[in-house]
Amino acid sequence: MKRILIVYHSQERGNTRRMAELVAKGCREVPDVEVEMINVNEQRVDMNVAEQADAYALGSPDYFTYMAGGLKTFFDDLCLADWAGKSVKAKPYVAFVTHGGGGDAIKSIHDLAEAMELTRVAPSVICQWAPTGSAIERSVQLGRALAEYAVKMG
Repeated sequence: MKRILIVYHSQERGNTRRMAELVAKGCREVPDVEVEMINVNEQRVDMNVAEQADAYALGSPDYFTYMAGGLKTFFDDLCLADWAGKSVKAKPYVAFVTHGGGGDAIKSIHDLAEAMELTRVAPSVICQWAPTGSAIERSVQLGRALAEYAVKMG
């Protein structure tokens, strides 16, 4: 059984939460995949959980062209966990961002993912406001692509 950890930041509007749910739906379409979702606006990610994950899906709203603070804290915690000897680096990942008129926060996610030697397995999904239309299917496909990659990794 492969474990996918979806780490995202979402607030009252819930746009990023909705995308995370769609990504999770895509992951669950792949047999032998287990999904855990953590909203870092509500709780911090336990690094034992991160270590046990086979892949990460990372999502954030765009805050002044940067990821939300909770997701940045997740990356900080990954770094500290790595220094402490935990196996949290070099995993596959996908990323998604919601925005109200920007969308450039995706770059900050990719930059920190690269620093943690994570491997991007599919193009990111960037959505203005709540996912509708093609953004819904692209979000599901994003999750499916991540889960298929994790299963293929063995």
